[in-house]
Amino acid sequence: MLPIFICENDPVQKKRFEDIIKKFIMIEDYDMKIELSTNNPYEILSYLDNHENIRGAYFLDIDLGKEINGIQLGSKIRKKDVFGRIIFVTTHSELMSLTFTYKVEAMDYIVKDNPEKIQRKIQDCLKRINDHYTSETIQEKDRIKLKINNQIRVFPLEEVLFFETTELSHKIKLHLINNRIEFYGNLGELETLSNKFVRIHKSYLINEDNIMTVDPKKREVIMVNGESCLVSVRKMKLLK
Repeated sequence: MLPIFICENDPVQKKRFEDIIKKFIMIEDYDMKIELSTNNPYEILSYLDNHENIRGAYFLDIDLGKEINGIQLGSKIRKKDVFGRIIFVTTHSELMSLTFTYKVEAMDYIVKDNPEKIQRKIQDCLKRINDHYTSETIQEKDRIKLKINNQIRVFPLEEVLFFETTELSHKIKLHLINNRIEFYGNLGELETLSNKFVRIHKSYLINEDNIMTVDPKKREVIMVNGESCLVSVRKMKLLK
């Protein structure tokens, strides 16, 4: 279920957003819910600190009347939820250009002018979020997303052969069918990205769908492109 977060300083507006979102979710039967609605930006940050792998939708008022504004909050959220959809709500449209300064990558902006227009914009955002969410859920089994050099890159699982550690601490080499890419990460976290990944050695994480042969005597796995990976004695049973 996709969680929705609202951070709005005006209690009347906050209640209006909640009502619009709840009603539209119910009518359209979207797999979403309002997880947290607050006027305190730090409550959202605290929630993200205590919950892993959140991919939420965030409706953020820019003028929060706090130490940080909504754009700064969006910037902090972006670092904790790189896939999140951030929508800014404001009466200060002139501030929207600041979202580029803070590299928030907002999904949309809603100007607080006409109540009917606000409702249409919120509903339009929810529809687009649902389209993306549904598409990602369907495709998630067939691809992985990795953060490489501050960019999110998507790789089809069928092209992923294996990951291996390098001589540099926390640096991983990804072996693809036709490419090699190095980035910072750890095999433990990568292992959780797909049930096709099998940790066969402290230095190797392989895609089991791309195994060509297993040589128990040499304790090696040969991948479909001919590259080999070591297998620890303890992990050999995973390949039988």
